[in-house]
Amino acid sequence: MTTRLLTRPRTIIALAMLTAILAAGAYAFTASNTVPGSNAGSGSGVVSGYTATNISYTLNAADPTTLDTLTFTIAPITTSVVKVQAGSTASWKTCANSSGSITCDYSAAPISVGAVLDQLTVVAVQ
Repeated sequence: MTTRLLTRPRTIIALAMLTAILAAGAYAFTASNTVPGSNAGSGSGVVSGYTATNISYTLNAADPTTLDTLTFTIAPITTSVVKVQAGSTASWKTCANSSGSITCDYSAAPISVGAVLDQLTVVAVQ
């Protein structure tokens, strides 16, 4: 007498139990992954706290359409990091703070005066 393997009740029950065990195991792995809640975002707006004034620059002697240094004062003076972006597509430059007198040295790679006049973005962190 020939019987098919999948038509036996024991085989069907064994496959059902194996499926249930695998499903429970998969649920256990996914249920143990907990990701803490967090916030993320991007935007722009006015942030109070720092005021940049007295912006001036030193032109490059060889090419007066570029500048070697950009200086300004910042208040309050207790900022630990000051970065400047001269122009909308320029790289961020880390500047030195000496008691509120900020100096950004571009002498190694002078930047266009037009870029500074187009957009000057200052970021300060205490």
